[in-house]
Amino acid sequence: MAHNRKLVIGGVALTMAKIPAKQNGAAATRVRDELEKEMIQSGYLENAPFGWVGLLVRYGLVDETEPHYEKINHKHGDLPLAIEVDTHRLLNASEDEMAAVYRKAALIALVHAGEKYALKYGRMQELLAEA
Repeated sequence: MAHNRKLVIGGVALTMAKIPAKQNGAAATRVRDELEKEMIQSGYLENAPFGWVGLLVRYGLVDETEPHYEKINHKHGDLPLAIEVDTHRLLNASEDEMAAVYRKAALIALVHAGEKYALKYGRMQELLAEA
């Protein structure tokens, strides 16, 4: 995958619930841009065995407190992570409310990965405490 992103956020439905696509895409993009900037400024990826993080948000029935890991993809250079969020929090939600859900899920995943790979995750931890 040829891009210069340090964070990519995608989503997949685990339920039949219909999440408004327009607000969903805008919220995910906003969170990606905000957290990617924080990752770069804080040096989060310095000395990491991967060049970027791919986060799959699973629209399910629970809010997970830890991400699921896949092996580092050396071909593409990413660390694939996934985390489930409760779909009920996204139904009829505004873009701002969706962004808050994605931000918290992404920060949980980034802090956890930061701990696992001994990265500079202090800034992500601060942002998570504020979320």
